[in-house]
Amino acid sequence: MSEETRDFFKTYTDFVTKVTSDPSLDLDALKERLDEIEADSPIKTPRLLTAALGLGSETGEFVEIVKKMFLQGKPASEDNIFHMKRELGDIMWYWTTACASLGLDPYEVISENQKKLEARYGEKFEVDRSEVRKDGDL
Repeated sequence: MSEETRDFFKTYTDFVTKVTSDPSLDLDALKERLDEIEADSPIKTPRLLTAALGLGSETGEFVEIVKKMFLQGKPASEDNIFHMKRELGDIMWYWTTACASLGLDPYEVISENQKKLEARYGEKFEVDRSEVRKDGDL
């Protein structure tokens, strides 16, 4: 690696550190933030962290199977469908854990999602409505 490349990466690494939050850099700051959240909200932080990390990893595993089927020649076989089914089950487990960590009723989460999508699309999907949203439509 050239000296110029090393300097570039060092400069970029220094920049990344400058724009990173204290709890992302320092264990004591992270512990303090976790304590603040626990004290000031009904959120169960260990469960929420478990859910967020699990959703990311299990979704990645599901996406990996889809990627390999569509882009790398993996067969759309019963075995692979079963594998995706199992990953979806894992995603559901972590999704339910997220609901529990936030004190949310899973039924209400699904119902709220349906209301949001009905307000956005009405009875039929339209590309314009998925790309250009009204104020407050998150």
